[in-house]
Amino acid sequence: MTIPRSHCAETDPARRGLALGTAHAARIRDNIDAYRRLFEAVRVDARDLRPYGEQALAEIEQWTPHLRTELVAVAEGAGVQAWEVAMVNARTEILATVGATAEGECSTAVYIGGPGAPHTIQTWDWHDEMAAAKTLTAYRPSAHRTVRAFTEAGVLAKIGVNDAGLGVHFNILSHQDDGESIGVPVHAVARRVLDEAATVSEAADIARSARVSASTVLTVVTYDGRRGDGACIELSPRGTAVVRPDSDGVLLHTNHFLDPGLALGEDAAAAASTHPRYKRMSDRRELIVSTDPAHWLALLRVHEEDGAPLCCHPKPGLEFQFQWRTLLTIGIDLHGRRLRYHDGGPCTATDDSWNHL
Repeated sequence: MTIPRSHCAETDPARRGLALGTAHAARIRDNIDAYRRLFEAVRVDARDLRPYGEQALAEIEQWTPHLRTELVAVAEGAGVQAWEVAMVNARTEILATVGATAEGECSTAVYIGGPGAPHTIQTWDWHDEMAAAKTLTAYRPSAHRTVRAFTEAGVLAKIGVNDAGLGVHFNILSHQDDGESIGVPVHAVARRVLDEAATVSEAADIARSARVSASTVLTVVTYDGRRGDGACIELSPRGTAVVRPDSDGVLLHTNHFLDPGLALGEDAAAAASTHPRYKRMSDRRELIVSTDPAHWLALLRVHEEDGAPLCCHPKPGLEFQFQWRTLLTIGIDLHGRRLRYHDGGPCTATDDSWNHL
């Protein structure tokens, strides 16, 4: 399946939102319906969905008003209500209210230690039923900034790169303090980092300014044409931590906290596979250090039968909320200011299956 793309040159948030909502209207509506089914399956009370969406809109408006303006316009373009689009943007926060955790989730690897631009790659693991929501978009948040991003239909942003040479990878985390309310959606945090930041420090300042109610990690990587930089910015209701590369310039992340302080509040019910996946990447870290992109892919071409589901496949017979698949394999070409992606898991990638945005 070809991932739908859109290009939007509108710098006004209302006009941009209307254009994006119109371009992806049917898929946004389908994604809203899919999340309604997921929320029902994990026992989120349907009566709470509108209040949750409205609270997310209020939090976004207080934190970054123009993003609320854009979401309202997306809803208009898609022919749905604004709270429904906000509900999808706050899906991580809503799932946290019932402690819904992931058996499969994303794995990210970055190398910053060598000459030239950093190497990056990650899997995007999510519910198999959500595959049709995959979206690629290039847009202009201002007259002086262009962003290329992968996201879900109707969602502000997820994984991307801007023309200042800053890229963002995205992994969910779980903390005991998650889910007490609906805070600023973590997808909105990723979006604002892509729109505004040019350095790791700027990205961390943006992340710290958001009152979040669910945990995630943004692996932020930069390249200014001369040197690279990067860090994992771990967000939780308990606080924000910045985890720097090791002495070799390697950054790895799955779905548990690396900061010792935040790790004390780790949700014990979080995905059981996160530690084996992290260890498997650590044991094969030389592959991300390599200058050969085929080796970066090989790092993630590991399945459950190999000891860790870095490349995730659904298990027959389980209900859809337990059906996880690696829906995308994606890296950031910081030198070219573009995304490099394969529509599927690492085990299905070939030399000819990679595309760029």
